Amino acid sequence: MIYVGCDAHKRYSMFAAMDDRGMVGVPAKVDHNRSSFRIFLNSLPPRSSIAVGTIGSWYWMIDEMEKAGHLPVLAHAGKAKLMMGQINKTDKLDAKGLALLLRNGTLPKVWIPPGELRDQRELPRLRMALVRMRTMLKSRIHATLAKYGIQIEEASDLFGTGGRDILKKRLPELPPQTQRSVDGELAVLDEVDDQIKCANSGSKTWSHQRRR
Repeated sequence: MIYVGCDAHKRYSMFAAMDDRGMVGVPAKVDHNRSSFRIFLNSLPPRSSIAVGTIGSWYWMIDEMEKAGHLPVLAHAGKAKLMMGQINKTDKLDAKGLALLLRNGTLPKVWIPPGELRDQRELPRLRMALVRMRTMLKSRIHATLAKYGIQIEEASDLFGTGGRDILKKRLPELPPQTQRSVDGELAVLDEVDDQIKCANSGSKTWSHQRRR
């Protein structure tokens, strides 16, 4: 059995392989282009177990490892580094440390969703990002109105149908460039609302398919 540690970075990964006896091969630095990555993966023994540290770009790396017939394991990077307890940190030492934890059965693991689920989870994440953006835009508009002493108390929701009508009538009270800024924020807010509705629709379809 071959145990492989993958210390992943933004543009490259350092790999170190270890066998059942603890013998370590020569570490290999592999650039993050799919061609180089696939060539390296194909050079490994079939069904190699590969420990990958959690970084932002792990999706495509896991995809390639699975397609090559290997067994990727996602490691909790922070916990793994604490367990390795290395003073002199290098990419090679980190890769060897991951391979050793994997071999010893002590690697702190993170669940890897199936490929289809990894893709489908992007819709809920998109919705969360859009909701944060919507909140930010509304806060900016409220702050702008407060800056110029404009109070709209006739509507409980400034961004509901009635509130928007009142807001539109009060916008000329703002200086020209400020009014233009608020107009732009309202236009972006409408687009964000539309995208949230699309994300909601897609998420409901996904949830229904999962229940079937």
